[in-house]
Amino acid sequence: MAVTYTYEAPTDDETSVDVTFTDGTVTHQRGVNAVFTDGAYDADATEVRVAEVARGVENKIAVGVISQPEEATEEE
Repeated sequence: MAVTYTYEAPTDDETSVDVTFTDGTVTHQRGVNAVFTDGAYDADATEVRVAEVARGVENKIAVGVISQPEEATEEE
């Protein structure tokens, strides 16, 4: 299943974006470096970069390197 992702543009002096990736069963969050051109945030280039990372995340989910952690159970 294809991985989708969401993120917000960086604010203030942030240089990365926090991205949430999901394939519908596994959700994975990580930071991705934002792209700046001539000192200004470049939304199009950042989108390309995040899409590249998403392909890697998709592959890692497919081979089991990234998986959904098991729910912690409360011991009584």
